[in-house]
Formats: sequence, structure tokens, C-alpha cells
Amino acid sequence: MQYLFFALLKFLFLSAALIFGLFANSAQAQSLVRVSYGNDFMSVGSGARALGMGSAHTAFATGVTAAFWNPAGLSQLQGLEAAYMHSERFGGIVGYDYGAVAMPLPGSEGTLAISFFRQGVDNIKNTLNAWDRERNRPRENVNDFITSFSAADLAVMISYGTPVNERLSWGASVKILNSSIGPFANAWGYSLDVGAQYRAGDYLLGVNLMDITTMMKFWSVDANELRALETEFGDEIPVGENEVILPTLKLGAARFFNFGDFSLIAAADADFRFENRRTYYINVGSMSIEPHVGLEAGYHDTVFLRMGLTDFSTNRSGRINTSPTLGAGIRLGAFDFDYGFSSFAGAASDLGFTHRLSLRFSLARMGSRDA
Repeated sequence: MQYLFFALLKFLFLSAALIFGLFANSAQAQSLVRVSYGNDFMSVGSGARALGMGSAHTAFATGVTAAFWNPAGLSQLQGLEAAYMHSERFGGIVGYDYGAVAMPLPGSEGTLAISFFRQGVDNIKNTLNAWDRERNRPRENVNDFITSFSAADLAVMISYGTPVNERLSWGASVKILNSSIGPFANAWGYSLDVGAQYRAGDYLLGVNLMDITTMMKFWSVDANELRALETEFGDEIPVGENEVILPTLKLGAARFFNFGDFSLIAAADADFRFENRRTYYINVGSMSIEPHVGLEAGYHDTVFLRMGLTDFSTNRSGRINTSPTLGAGIRLGAFDFDYGFSSFAGAASDLGFTHRLSLRFSLARMGSRDA
């Protein structure tokens, strides 16, 4: 059974090669663009626990949600786990949903997981056909010409994690993404993540190479759906682009502290991106470094309080902004209920707050600090 993931991995990459070949001719006619935020919706992550800790999770993420943060953490799973999370951003305009299931493979030390992600803005009004160019005004009975559509990003992640020895574990995730803007445009993409975790006593180290293969996203545009742009407004119909998304390196460290019935986890991450994101506080050439720090205090492995800092950036005046995060959780038998809260760096009054709720079920509750 441990070969199931690798067989699937081979199948997906052969399929990806076929897709790439099918798009090869069109790619010559379309522009190839290296983008900075082409896969940014995936940065929301999985689980409210991580948000409450400033998304500092690479070193100690375990359990079903580790498939995103570091697939090596799946190796700690003791039984079937399932998780669901809902989040709203920008004052509730953008909805984000995540669900996952993970299970140890019979007859092996490995764990297989499948995760689903969706971020979208729904009920967007399409007024392209509601304008009368000849009269230079809206059409009569204008509501009859107005429709609605959604702009959404979807992702499926298939992950595998296994221990190498008592201290070291590794894992990998295959990602397939789809982006759509109503009936107007659609894109497909794929990539691979590879991660490892190392534990020495109460100290943990983690590394996750996200999009290690470099993600390719192939956009196509339905010109017929956008014909009104040309006929009614005199604008050119856009053409599809092929986007290239460069890898991200995530490094993390954490330490566990125990004080009788009380526990404490201190964690720090650094995300190394190579997309020339100039807004981040630390920039070296085209590379930017995004720090994350977080704390979790627990009582009797049942009640948890969390805090963290993320989104270190500079504004035009050179002032450093950060996004503080808060969170709480409670463990009741096989269920974990978690809440996370954050604001946008320096812009909470304009962009609103982020609220994240998540639920996790563990069939074999072992009293561990699964993430």
C-alpha cells in the first residue's frame, strides 16, 4: 500500500506532461509570465490553530492538517483523522473552505491524506450585456440582462508522509489547482511540495519546499463570453497567459515546554520567496523573507490559548507593520474545536478582520499535540 502514493505521483506527473504538451503550441502564441501572487490563496493554509500562532507551523505540524504545512508531519498519525475549516476575509467578501482526510496505510509506516481548498467571491454581477452602446445608457429592463458569476480558486492536494527513523520524517504533496472567473476564463496548474521534520528531545526543526517543481498555470479565455467588451465598450478581448510561479522555501523551529498540567509551544518560521515581493520587511535582491512567530499555552492538554505575529511589511514611509494574531482551542474527546483571528497589517480599518473556525476529528485520540 505504501506504493500507492508513488504510483499516483507518477500518474499525475505523466498526466501533467501530457497537459503541458497539449498546451505547448498555444503557449507559443501566449505570453509566459512570472507572477508574484499567482498562488497566493494557498497561503491561507489549513486549520485555525496555525492562524492563531501567526502561521508558524512548519516544524511541529502533525496530524491531518500537516499535509499543507509540512507533509512530513503526517508520519505522526495514529489513526483516521478528518478536518474542516471555514474562514472569511475582507469583511466577509472572500470565503475560504478547507477539508481533509488522512489515514495510516495498512501494513506500512506511511500515511496518505487528501485535502481540498476553495477560495471564492460569489454573486459577482455581470453587467456586460446590460449597456446599450447606441443609446449610451443602460438597456430597458436592465435587470433582465444582468447575471451573476463566481471567481474561485480550487485545489486538491494528495499527500504522503513516513518516518525515516525515530527523529527524522519526510513527506510530499502533489497539488492540482483550478482557477476560474465565471464563464470568462479558466486555468489549470500543478506542482509538488517536499518536506522534512527533525526532532531532538523538546526541539523540532522543519523544512518545506513548496512548488519545488515550479508551478505552471495555463489560462484560457472564452472570447465569445467577452464579446460585449469589444462590441459595446470598444475594448480588446484579453488572451490567456501561461503563469510561472517560483518555489517557496519554508524553514521552521519550535520548542516544547512542560510545567506539570501546563504546556507551552514556542515556534518561529521564515518563508523565503523569490518573486521580488518588495513589500516584505526583509528583501535581498529578488528574494524576500517573511517571518512568523507564535506561542501556544495549554492546560491539561484540553484548553489552549494562542498568539502570534505575521505579515511583517513596510509602508511607503518606511514604517514596519505587522499583523497580530490570536486564537483559542478546546479538546473534547476525539474532537478539537479551534478559533483564529487576525487583522491585515496596518489596514484593519480598510480590509476588515479574518476569522477562522475549524473542527478536527481523531479516531485514535492519543493525547498528542497534533496540529
